[in-house]
Amino acid sequence: MSVRLRFAPSPTGYLHIGGLRTALYCYLYANKNGGNYILRIEDTDQSRFVEGAMENLIESLLWAGVKHDEGVFVENDKIVQKGEYGPYIQSERLEIYKNYIKQLLDSGHAYYCFCTKERLDLVRDKQRQENKTPMYDKHCMNLTKEEVESKIAAGEEYVIRLKVPKNEDITFTDLVKGTITINSSEVDDQVLIKSDGFPTYHFAVVVDDHLMGITHAVRGEEWLTSTPKQKLIYDYLGWNMPMYIHLPTVLNKDKKKLSKRQGDVATSDFKNKGYLPEALVNYLALVGWSPKDNQEIFSLDELVREFDFDRVSKTGGIFDIDKLNWVNNHYIKESNPERIAKLAIPAIIDSGLMTKEETEEKFEWLVQVTDALKERLNYVNEIVKHMSIFFGDTVEFETSEVEEIVKADHVKNLLEAFVEELNSIDEVTLEFAKGIFNVLKSKTGAKGKNLFMPVRCAVTGQQHGPEMDKILVALGKDKILNRLKYVINLL
Repeated sequence: MSVRLRFAPSPTGYLHIGGLRTALYCYLYANKNGGNYILRIEDTDQSRFVEGAMENLIESLLWAGVKHDEGVFVENDKIVQKGEYGPYIQSERLEIYKNYIKQLLDSGHAYYCFCTKERLDLVRDKQRQENKTPMYDKHCMNLTKEEVESKIAAGEEYVIRLKVPKNEDITFTDLVKGTITINSSEVDDQVLIKSDGFPTYHFAVVVDDHLMGITHAVRGEEWLTSTPKQKLIYDYLGWNMPMYIHLPTVLNKDKKKLSKRQGDVATSDFKNKGYLPEALVNYLALVGWSPKDNQEIFSLDELVREFDFDRVSKTGGIFDIDKLNWVNNHYIKESNPERIAKLAIPAIIDSGLMTKEETEEKFEWLVQVTDALKERLNYVNEIVKHMSIFFGDTVEFETSEVEEIVKADHVKNLLEAFVEELNSIDEVTLEFAKGIFNVLKSKTGAKGKNLFMPVRCAVTGQQHGPEMDKILVALGKDKILNRLKYVINLL
């Protein structure tokens, strides 16, 4: 039987990068083993449903290149479902769940519970006072069939609970954590069907994974304590469990769970800032998984070849924004400058540096600027921090040290020689820009730092920055001449 893995998010907002990593690992393992990767939507908690969240989830996954074979898709702005195991949206599977809850009720492995919220709160408060773990006290477990029917007929609200056996060891194997045994005394009589008729996660996930032929259930380690409840349901329905893989939590540098309070956590946050999808996916794969030879840069195809769950860490993976920036900078440098320029346009317009019309009219120039700056970018939107050197016919010296460099005795002669060379050409080509320092060296005798540094400072006002040949090409003849004349006048 071929492997089948699913990513099953709730449409309650954005796609957390921890969720993207789960989806990525499912995708990698399925593709490595010639199997299927499925996107299922778990929307049984209707109170948390967010309009448009399903579309955003799908869009974020496709942007990242984590493409599913089966399940829920968006086509022509409409949600569609493809595959032989649908529906893939849980709220459309209610009739299916009814069949299996009836089976559990008939076999005595589930029971009706009519306890009010007030009673449950009182029970839990008393347990807390006694330093016990708050759990349901099985108050309704032994109601007779007649009592149940009478209460339902009277319109009393109810839920359906799992009947957990007393003092029984529940054992299962996890591919990351190993063999785990939990005693049933620590397992609550979990609600399976809520008062609104919708199944809880614990029940629906078992039914769906079984009926959809899921072979490997991959999820965050916060669900580890749910597995014994789900194992009981599998056993009671006479089904085999899939192999469970509980992934280590994505942590921040303080080793706490990554949350919105500390900064960006949504896939869309990183997309909107100008992180490249291949960089985010490359980096996320390494948060909790270590390749055999400490390689750090991977294409998606390479990740598919290398990935396996046996190298997933048992402890939380640190999400280090500095490391992500390093990876993203690598991909930006490798990228075509036209691509980076297009991605930068919204940030450039927002910054007020250029209008939408100007970015269209001067796109070729923008590509030259991007080509000059891309080595310095941690993410695409940072371009607006570095672009100011390409605007204006004068320069501002960023430090007094820059001013001192320009005021050196030999600089006026050096800049005048540069002006002379510029006046002899029609435009600044890359060939001219690459050769100009050799020409100035032979004309003035200046060399090394005494040659390069004054020219950079006079042209940009800065001591450090992008490669001068690319700066000169992007600035163009007229702007360079105006700046050189401005500095010569100051001298």
